[in-house]
Amino acid sequence: MHDVSLKLAIIGFAGIAAQWFAWRLHLPAIALLLLGGLLLGPGFHVIDVSRDFGEIYRPVVSLAVAIILFEGGLTLNFREIRETSKAVRRLIIIGGPLAFLLGSLAGHYAGGLSWQVAIVLGGILVVTGPTVIMPMLRQAHLKTRPASLLRWEAIINDPLGALYAVIAFEIILVLNSGHEASSLLLEVFLAFGVAIGGAWLLARTVVWLFTRGHVPEFLKAPVLVALALMAFSATNLLLEEAGLLTVTVMGIVLANSRIASLAEMRRFKETITVLLVSGVFVLLTASLTRETIFSLGWEAAAFVFAILFVVRPIAVFVATLGTGITWQEKLLTAWIAPRGIVAVAVTGLFSATMMDLGMEGAQKMIAYTFAVVTATILLHGFSLAPMARMLGLRSDAKPGLLIVGGSLWTTALAEKVMAMGTPVRVTDDNWNHLAPSRQRNIPTYFGDVMSERAHNELNLHSWAACIAASDNTAYNALVCTQLGPEIGRNRVFQLGGRGENERRDLHFTIGGRPLTKEGYGFEELNERMLQGWVFTSTPITDEFGYEDFLKSRPEGTIILLWVRSSGEFRFASTDKESVPNPGNIVLTFGPKLRNSEGEALNAGNGKEQESGK
Repeated sequence: MHDVSLKLAIIGFAGIAAQWFAWRLHLPAIALLLLGGLLLGPGFHVIDVSRDFGEIYRPVVSLAVAIILFEGGLTLNFREIRETSKAVRRLIIIGGPLAFLLGSLAGHYAGGLSWQVAIVLGGILVVTGPTVIMPMLRQAHLKTRPASLLRWEAIINDPLGALYAVIAFEIILVLNSGHEASSLLLEVFLAFGVAIGGAWLLARTVVWLFTRGHVPEFLKAPVLVALALMAFSATNLLLEEAGLLTVTVMGIVLANSRIASLAEMRRFKETITVLLVSGVFVLLTASLTRETIFSLGWEAAAFVFAILFVVRPIAVFVATLGTGITWQEKLLTAWIAPRGIVAVAVTGLFSATMMDLGMEGAQKMIAYTFAVVTATILLHGFSLAPMARMLGLRSDAKPGLLIVGGSLWTTALAEKVMAMGTPVRVTDDNWNHLAPSRQRNIPTYFGDVMSERAHNELNLHSWAACIAASDNTAYNALVCTQLGPEIGRNRVFQLGGRGENERRDLHFTIGGRPLTKEGYGFEELNERMLQGWVFTSTPITDEFGYEDFLKSRPEGTIILLWVRSSGEFRFASTDKESVPNPGNIVLTFGPKLRNSEGEALNAGNGKEQESGK
């Protein structure tokens, strides 16, 4: 038992370490997970799956895959599909099934797999892996439309691709049971009826319990996990692995229900999923043997070639006919389709069952999937940015600033930030509060920034920083708490500050960082606006250094932030040890500069520009 616990600890540590290094080095996490698994398994034989885990290997992987697919189902909101562009809908409705069909043909004719194995593998490889594509998109800085195509296809096809594979797998299992046609149809309909109907009924029961307060907030996420695992195991008693269909449908039904706390529960499940996918991927990679890897010959190469250069391009170009997207966008979408952890996890589960049934070629499924995953990560991961630049699809826009709360002060701030060449948007759920920004042609968003609609339309993770500056301090803190995981907790700021007692009493993750060192609130800043304070942007140069800049400021001037030439924001309230360098532009809020006779100087003297007069 000691050895097993140690091996599990090693797998968990290796998975999370790979995730951290991937974040630190800006690499796809799955690439380092793959490397970690290969080193632990066939590389140095630290992990031997059959020796170390024996009979518990399949149940552990099975339960982990169930939670992964359940969490994937929770991301599939039908309203989001309706709101996406025509091209995205066509990629899902036409491109997905077409890729399933062509992938199955490629598996049989190019990969030399039996029809049964090829059909299941074709369904699995429809998945394009949001856990892989999201980091790629953040690094590639694509324009909005091609990024939206790749992003939404990955999110929606993640559960749908697994669903294709589950349905094909269930039909194949029933076909191999040796029943007569009548019994076969009865068993298929019974299994699907229980899986889909039971999932829907259980999900609606959960909604009823949650909305009527029968489950406390702190138990909602654990209850969901426990019910999903019970539903998975119960359905498997009827038909092997039919529980995967149950948990996927259950997640989809919940995603389309009106549960106020679903976002918090989804975040909790995402945390669990990161742990599980990391561990499962390392475990599955470690299960590969050197013999299996070296046995991959021309058939595996032909299969990978067909998936990348035949199946994907045909599916994309056929699905996007008449959608209005450019040939450059079609070409980029046809090339970029990295497979991820879900594909490997589902393949590992299905291949074990199919090998037990003696299906020809089932032992090759994991190796073929790893070959596709490795090829797509390396080829797509390192070619996305250069290809986007070559096709003119790379965005030249600098990282933007999201401002929550419309007022005279935020309007002047947004106007100055825009004048500095940085994208900005002011959001508010009060139409009248946005009037000053609209009058000055500043981009606005009308609605609650914490709503699911805003999450989809604003693409929150793409903003460089957020300033919560509404007239409600509690709302500002709530906005920063909610958006922290999306934008980064060190890049969400709010007006006002906390006293010493509040800093001791409140958890450090509640709210955002103070925007100003002085802790000024909404009323104080807007009052100074009425007194004639203005925003000033001042370039720091070799001749006019930071010390010269400080000496030139009127008393009371607030240094808010500075922007580097790359567009990166540095906030004065948090970057206490660093100072602006030559080439940076410093943004301040303070009294107007005056001459020796007390007269206000005009803006545009060659060193600075004012806003908010």
